[in-house]
Amino acid sequence: MGNESSRADRKFRVAVLGATGAVGRKMLDVLVERRFPVSEVRALASPKSAGVSIPFAGGSLTVAPVTEAAFEGVDVALFSAGSGPSRAWGPIAASKGAIVIDNSAAWRMDAEVPLCVPEVNLAAARERPRGIVANPNCSTIQMLVALAPIHRVARIRRIVVSTYQAISGAGAQAVDHFRAQSRAFAASEAMPEGPIAKQLAGNLLMEWKRDASVGYQEEELKMIHETRKILGDPEIRISPTTVRVPVINGHSESIAIELERPMTASEARAILEKAPGLRVMDDFAAGLYPTPLDCDDRDEVLVGRIREDLGNPGGLMLWVVGDNLRKGAATNAIQIAEGLLLG
Repeated sequence: MGNESSRADRKFRVAVLGATGAVGRKMLDVLVERRFPVSEVRALASPKSAGVSIPFAGGSLTVAPVTEAAFEGVDVALFSAGSGPSRAWGPIAASKGAIVIDNSAAWRMDAEVPLCVPEVNLAAARERPRGIVANPNCSTIQMLVALAPIHRVARIRRIVVSTYQAISGAGAQAVDHFRAQSRAFAASEAMPEGPIAKQLAGNLLMEWKRDASVGYQEEELKMIHETRKILGDPEIRISPTTVRVPVINGHSESIAIELERPMTASEARAILEKAPGLRVMDDFAAGLYPTPLDCDDRDEVLVGRIREDLGNPGGLMLWVVGDNLRKGAATNAIQIAEGLLLG
């Protein structure tokens, strides 16, 4: 499928759709940091952003409007422009021979589109009938980097997860609005209007799209359906609650799991210490546990507070933290490209 090659010296043409957004810019940064072998990078966005100059590799790129011709000769197309553009342009880019790696929700549950976390199921991305690979939701990615190693040893039967999600997950404009809210909150002034629906400064919110028929938010339903698809286990029971917190960057998750057999915290810790993409920070008696500041601008998922569940003997509890713009989006996408083209 696509333009995969085992030649170590090959370089690739890469297009980034949504290059002016927070995730698109992070994709450009990660391409440089991870020394992805590029011969050309095309920064694409909507016509209103055409002509904008954005930094790349010590220089700059001029943003071009997305067109069918923009994908000619492209090996990898990284999409982070929302579901509408992904549905419109993903099949076009794929028809030109590009491996499309899409960060939106547009294709995640399509039966012909693999949903991939490289540490968990990279092999799934090698079979892509539509030429598209979907990047999972940020909260799902970091949770499964931590849980999949345990699941391989003792099948997980149930997950109860509460997320504490940073405002950067809602985009750069939401970050700016949150900062304005924070200044107003500190000065006891009226909240400024902006993309955040309610006051987040000094507060917690649950403002994702709601499904009134089941009482869940869209973000919670993503975690249920995506987890089952990625692990290939439709019988896993998942009970999520997602919360937006007044943190700029870095999602945190409190996770409780039930397994098909009891597992001690020490066994789980030993498994996780050997797992790819993870860093264990777990000495709670000494005050060591991961925080959003610890994960900021890092690709690893951090895990701590690994403990046996006193309320559910045989189960485990964990605290998982990750940079939602990097591993939760940009880095995961580029790791998929690395696995397919450089592995």
